[in-house]
Amino acid sequence: MLAVVKIAGQQFTVKAGDSLYVPHIAGKAGDSVEFSEVLFTSNGGSVISGADVKAVVTAEIVNDLVKGDKVIAFKMKRRKGFRKKHGHRTHYTQIKVTGIA
Repeated sequence: MLAVVKIAGQQFTVKAGDSLYVPHIAGKAGDSVEFSEVLFTSNGGSVISGADVKAVVTAEIVNDLVKGDKVIAFKMKRRKGFRKKHGHRTHYTQIKVTGIA
C-alpha cells in the first residue's frame, strides 16, 4: 500500500517500512506518532484521493534530532564595506513508517 501524507506542510510518499527524514517533530526516540492528513492512497489497483481518503499513517520516531547541512546566506554590496553573513542548520526527525490503516 502506498500513501501520500502531509507532514508539517510538506508532502511525502510513504510505504510501510520506509524510513525518512521529516521536519522536526516533538517527541523522543521510540515514541509512535500518527499522521491523519493523508492525501492519496493506492492499494493494488484501487486509487483513492481527495476527501474520500480515510487512512491514517502510523510511524515510530527513530532519531529525534538530526541536523541538516549548513546553509550560508551571505550579502555584500561592492565598494560600500557592507557584508552580512547568516547561517543555519535545519532540524529534522528520522521516522520509520510502521503501517497505513
